[in-house]
Amino acid sequence: MTDVAQAELFPASKVAQQVAVREAPNGIFFGTFGDTHVAEADLARVVQAVPSPIARALAKHAYYFVPLTIADEEEVLIAPNYSVDLGDRAICHRNVEYDTAEITFISTRLMQDRFALAFEFFINAGHHFVDEVGVPESFGKLVWGQAMAQVRGETSQDAWESRRRALDRNGEKTFAGRGDREGDVPSSRKRDHAAMREANAPIAETAVAVDEKAKTSYFESAFSDAIAIYLLALTIDFDYADLREREYPLIAAPALAERLRCIAELFPANAGYEFQILYRRRG
Repeated sequence: MTDVAQAELFPASKVAQQVAVREAPNGIFFGTFGDTHVAEADLARVVQAVPSPIARALAKHAYYFVPLTIADEEEVLIAPNYSVDLGDRAICHRNVEYDTAEITFISTRLMQDRFALAFEFFINAGHHFVDEVGVPESFGKLVWGQAMAQVRGETSQDAWESRRRALDRNGEKTFAGRGDREGDVPSSRKRDHAAMREANAPIAETAVAVDEKAKTSYFESAFSDAIAIYLLALTIDFDYADLREREYPLIAAPALAERLRCIAELFPANAGYEFQILYRRRG
């Protein structure tokens, strides 16, 4: 059984040589290989959703949509068709350096629908954009203000964890202008701090021991997440609750809307795409 499965696999480097790379009107380079089960029109719609300013920053990247991507110990392998055995071994995506470009192989047959496929592509594009360009100052100020205001939830596990580390170094908070731990301060100040927590009041940045490295990671994760969600909103009508995962609480909808509006101002939608946020009252 293993020999049969192995015979169906191709090295990623060989696939990279065979695939005819196309350039979408927005500048994204992409290609397909094998039985992807993705309609050409649907794929083109997803790829073209990336605003041109973001696409131009991804000139060194190419995105290959393949049935299955399998990362063995020594190399990345591509399956031109789906099987249950290969599906169990496959991963959602893998980045491979080839010549002077970085190719991201995306496993289309692991995605349940167009929503999942689009989000997988957008998440990768968002991370690659952050790697190339960084995080705009306006977005950093927005998300940090939300974090300091103790807005509940986040957009991904990475953003949730890095935000926690940035604001809670070993669970110890300090007061402005003093290097004391909470356990070392006078009882009156302890009572003041406890009262502030009980009131769920925002904590001033000067009153928190900020982990700057984690703060940077938080900005990067939150920004790439926001890009992906924004692009998804341009492509598909979806319910915000569909993004929910069990490992962390999803950020409050009004806070996410602020982030998405910021992204929309920075990167207006391409022609043929429209961004809007619709609120639905609970019945």
